[in-house]
Amino acid sequence: MTAAPVWSVDPRTGKRREQVAQEASPEDVDRAVRAAHGTRAALAERPARASLLRTAARLLDEAREEVVETADAETALGAPRLTGELARTTAQLRAFADIVEEGGFLDVHIDHADATRTPPWPDLRRWKVPLGVVAVYSASNFPLAFSVPGGDTASALAAGCPVVVKAHPDHPATSELCASLLRRAAAEEGLPEDVVVLVHGFDAGVALVGHPLVAAAGFTGSVRGGRALYDAAAARATPIPFHGELGSLNPVLVTEAAAAERGEEIGAGLAASMTLGTGQFCTKPGFALVPEGAAGDGLVKALTEAVAGAPGGVMLDHRMREAFLAGAAERAALPGVEAPVAPGPDGDHAVAAGFLTVPASRLASGNTHEALLEECFGPVTVVARYGSEDEAVTVLRGLPGNLTATLHLGADEATGADGRGAALLALLTPLAGRVLVDGWPTGVAVAPAQHHGGPYPATTSTSTSVGATAVERWLRPVTYQSTPQALLPPELHDDNPLGLPRRVDGRRVPAVGGDVPVERGDPRADDPGELGVVPG
Repeated sequence: MTAAPVWSVDPRTGKRREQVAQEASPEDVDRAVRAAHGTRAALAERPARASLLRTAARLLDEAREEVVETADAETALGAPRLTGELARTTAQLRAFADIVEEGGFLDVHIDHADATRTPPWPDLRRWKVPLGVVAVYSASNFPLAFSVPGGDTASALAAGCPVVVKAHPDHPATSELCASLLRRAAAEEGLPEDVVVLVHGFDAGVALVGHPLVAAAGFTGSVRGGRALYDAAAARATPIPFHGELGSLNPVLVTEAAAAERGEEIGAGLAASMTLGTGQFCTKPGFALVPEGAAGDGLVKALTEAVAGAPGGVMLDHRMREAFLAGAAERAALPGVEAPVAPGPDGDHAVAAGFLTVPASRLASGNTHEALLEECFGPVTVVARYGSEDEAVTVLRGLPGNLTATLHLGADEATGADGRGAALLALLTPLAGRVLVDGWPTGVAVAPAQHHGGPYPATTSTSTSVGATAVERWLRPVTYQSTPQALLPPELHDDNPLGLPRRVDGRRVPAVGGDVPVERGDPRADDPGELGVVPG
């Protein structure tokens, strides 16, 4: 059977640009995974991994013009947005290089033998080791930061895991270009190019998650596609971890006090956030609870003006465009739903932003409007008008898991004096992995304390795909008991030859200068910077 061609398509016209590859057969996937698996020993040395990540960042930066031009031609996201995304991507690669060198992610614990305990303790030494080959499924809406050179790939390589990436069909040429740069970086550092391998095709993605040498997977995409792969990963003879980001409504709660004090500002901010990137951010606020009455009316008026003035935009592909138009129309047709600004087509290829309103009582009384509580990918949001705080709380308690939840408070509520602000924050906390106050969720800082994940269906695990702790997804702990030091890796030797931050006999020790336990009360015990530990 002849392999199907993989075409690069211009979303601005719907026309094919060029054939860039062929879909991988099962045999191709098997070869790709086995090739990646064969590079595990080469990735065992931390200095080599750090150098690989830094060289990859440099090569991507040097190819900035070509990378941005290629990605824009396939996604219509625009050069300014993609230039920023590339900068984020290369910064992330360098950040993981720092994490690899610092070594705290290995989580080394040493408990010396202690015969005085009841029962006695043997000598125990624990650290984390890489899982093996990681399958990475690229996202449509971030062709760089959540695709071939993105956070899943960077964190897996940092952990010492080779990667097989399944390219997204919306940007195959960008994927090929970025994969070639990562492979070139490996070659420049004396590593096998197959530490990163790229495959194309839907069937390849299915075969990849089932391959016996694949040890874990990272996915960013739809609930339907992610859940199918998650189930396949769990159904294997040997199940594997599947870290999937699937879908998120990202609810916003605006209190009556906040609407009264700055309704116009909040309405304009909501419009800017939900239309950013043509509504194709995974953190787009897709649902907002706004009070009834004059204060809420002012907010909705500002939202109406801002959304009506927003320019139309091209979505990532025509299939997504049609799904957006159908989903928005379905929601607008529900009883009690109005469209102050109707989302819809804008010419033959673009879409116009809009938003819908509905009484919150419609959502609190049953599931006839459940579609309004599901993500609609694209530039649309739902504003539910609530008549009482109890009504808003009832709606919130019925929401699924999310990446983010946002709370807008009045000035007095934000002081915490009456406890209402804290109570509302506590109400939102079970809903999401990141909770914001008086801000907007679009934009995910790549910082050590970041968490990009949330309760299902936002993600399929409790891990984050952004930030320093993303590396933990691709590691597993191993403890050695009563093992001669001559047989142990140097990371677990008493003299700490690599200068790692560790815990010895339950106490943190400095990263440099050997394992001298930090006494309780020593200020360094609570100062991660002093101990060389990456915060977060």
